[in-house]
Amino acid sequence: MRAASATELVDAATAGNPRAVARLISLVEDASGQLREIMALLAPRAGHAQVIGLTGSPGVGKSTSTSALVSAFRARDLRVGVLAIDPSSPFTGGALLGDRVRMQEHATDPGVYIRSLASRGHLGGLSWATPQALRVLDAAGFDVVLVETVGVGQAEVDIASLADCTLVLLAPGMGDGVQAAKAGILEIADVFVVNKADRDGAENTYRELTHMIALAGPAAASQGGWRPPVLKAVASRGEGIAEVVDAIADHRAWLVEHGVLDARRRRRAADEIEQIALTRLRLRMGDLRDGSLLHSLAADVVAGLTDPYTAADRVVAGLATTQPRHA
Repeated sequence: MRAASATELVDAATAGNPRAVARLISLVEDASGQLREIMALLAPRAGHAQVIGLTGSPGVGKSTSTSALVSAFRARDLRVGVLAIDPSSPFTGGALLGDRVRMQEHATDPGVYIRSLASRGHLGGLSWATPQALRVLDAAGFDVVLVETVGVGQAEVDIASLADCTLVLLAPGMGDGVQAAKAGILEIADVFVVNKADRDGAENTYRELTHMIALAGPAAASQGGWRPPVLKAVASRGEGIAEVVDAIADHRAWLVEHGVLDARRRRRAADEIEQIALTRLRLRMGDLRDGSLLHSLAADVVAGLTDPYTAADRVVAGLATTQPRHA
């Protein structure tokens, strides 16, 4: 059977075909040679989805909260895509945990698409393929895309540059508020959610978060800044989820009113462009390393015939004129 062309796949995906969406995301993950053409076709069709990130330490209930949010958005008749970033198997490079197993209640809903992406060692809690997989779901007509990060704790901050709204989840018994602040994820929150609020210690966690935000609040408020609300939820029972969705809507209204939404999306595009450019430079650097120029320059530095800065200038000049063999 003839393989579908990039144009056919994109047309099918934007018409709502889930198999075409799955195929496009697989091509993204595999860094297919069709990717440049696919992204060019998707670009004018994207830019409409609301991107919501969920982050927090392992065990706070991100997957359960994601599933509850999917139900809440579907109740509002919105199509929802989910990108669940999983740790990678060290043997196969594939997604290890498989969050789709924990969201089976949505498996037969045609208005929901769930995909697990392997982090493949990428730091920051995301997969390198996430921005382009996000564009696929956006162009495919999903109103909301939820991005659930790996759950790596202190390094998990990349989601703030990717999402329109970042939810930081905490849970009682996961350490006090001061420790959470040290983890470096509190600064990225647009909305705080104290999940598992029916457990002992939830009220203490709520008070500590509220107190920390109050201490930082006056300066931010005087500059017209957004003060992150602190909400309680029991995601396993769907309690408090409607309030979380309302807070997300309030935050989006604030982003639009203050012109912050466009600024965030421009930063997101700039980050994606930078990553693609760096990847291409790494490929070219690999070609130079495999060739004779870098070895020759290294020998000249060792022999004292040139200095490493001059040698680096020649490498940069070589990168500007060399096309990678395997781009």
